[in-house]
Amino acid sequence: MSQTSLWQTDQQSNDFAEICNALYERELRVLAHSEFTSAQSIQGRLKSLAYYIKRTANLMTQVNAQGISPLSLDIQNASWSAKQASKLSLSGQTTSEVSSWYLTKKLTLGLVIPIFNGEHVILDSIDKIDIENKRLRSNVAGWISLGSDDEPMNEGHRLADNLLLNNTKIQLLKPNKKVMLAACAGHCWKNKINSTVSQPIIPSLRELLLSCAINWKDFKQPLAL
Repeated sequence: MSQTSLWQTDQQSNDFAEICNALYERELRVLAHSEFTSAQSIQGRLKSLAYYIKRTANLMTQVNAQGISPLSLDIQNASWSAKQASKLSLSGQTTSEVSSWYLTKKLTLGLVIPIFNGEHVILDSIDKIDIENKRLRSNVAGWISLGSDDEPMNEGHRLADNLLLNNTKIQLLKPNKKVMLAACAGHCWKNKINSTVSQPIIPSLRELLLSCAINWKDFKQPLAL
């Protein structure tokens, strides 16, 4: 018996296997539609795929079994689900409030953070912190300026200084339950001002892995993966 199977009931083992199957199907579709510059690139992705899929499935099953997340686990689709609000709540997301949250207490590398790209919230993680210059760097978004407390607001929330994919402006948000639920469940809205509910997306494999590190009781203290 392997170490990861010691805690599993028969049902949890079945759930683990079903999540793995769903993740494999989804990731293979992603790879089939991706462009690679060399055979080595796709070989590298394929070599690590089994590890990350098993790790993600194992953690999602554990989080669900331990009841440490308010999300519901959709076994068949290998995703989280939660009731979607009619619009993304940006209450408490002013420039000063976001800056204060990130600057007034020591941050931890690897902390899961939410980033809004205009339609949905992406889960990212901090990989470098520069408190002196009031900025942090995340794995996907790169360097993000936290600004100053007296900086004017822009439509209720701050535009980050860098660009995300497809030249889309992004906004760093302060983690809270509503924002993190929306990110984990892939909730989408057609626009940020007059938000219209759109079909949810399934977060990437990396985002699903990050979702298992969210400490829902204290968003500044990630759970150990």
